[in-house]
Amino acid sequence: MPVKPILLVEDNPDDELLTLRAFRKTKALNEIIVARDGVEALQRLLGEGPFARKPLCPPLVLLDLKLPKVDGLTILRRIRKDQLLAFSPS
Repeated sequence: MPVKPILLVEDNPDDELLTLRAFRKTKALNEIIVARDGVEALQRLLGEGPFARKPLCPPLVLLDLKLPKVDGLTILRRIRKDQLLAFSPS
């Protein structure tokens, strides 16, 4: 079974670096895809814009709540509404 990528949504480079370091230390096999703002995160999840026809359905989304353009709570609400993305228990 292929290992699905994890989506990290983080606009702070220091927090991004710390998170990626933690994943490396645990020797996680998942690719970590980083979105640096809310718009990019939604585009990746829904397969829109530059990521057209490539929707991402990760087993885990690490979501910063204070993001530029679209905040994390808005992204979370959008994930919960989408049948393909609503994979996590509420």
